[in-house]
Amino acid sequence: MSTRLHGAVLAVMLATAAAGAQSVPPRNEEVSRAVEPSAGEPYDPIGRRDPFRPPRAGSQTPLGEPRTPLQRYEIGQLRLVAIIYDTRDPRAVVEDDQGLGYIVRVGTPIGLNGGAVRTIERGRVIIEESSVDYYGERQPNEVTLELRTADRGKR
Repeated sequence: MSTRLHGAVLAVMLATAAAGAQSVPPRNEEVSRAVEPSAGEPYDPIGRRDPFRPPRAGSQTPLGEPRTPLQRYEIGQLRLVAIIYDTRDPRAVVEDDQGLGYIVRVGTPIGLNGGAVRTIERGRVIIEESSVDYYGERQPNEVTLELRTADRGKR
């Protein structure tokens, strides 16, 4: 009988050890538990992405990084008013809707969609932006700001 008793005790010990091993998570894994929000606190969307807007890969600066005044405007809201193009470092002046002028050079960040001035030529400034298409792929987009002169309006 003693072998039967030892066999039963051994079976109980193995079953207890197996049940204990299942209930204790391994050291490398974390157990995540769902937490219900309290009914008294309203939802705070600050710092969270809007799930109904598509991601704009190149359009936003990382959180906390300040935007320049030129990055707060759509390119269509800016007006090209002057160009200095026949020099080693060409520059141009763009004006916002309030009449404030900004000097831009090649490489200056401009526009809401993460654009940058690519080239400054006689009569125009070419800006390269990146946009995200329907499939989430980044596509380069070229926008041209042209200098408005009195002669162009008469043609």
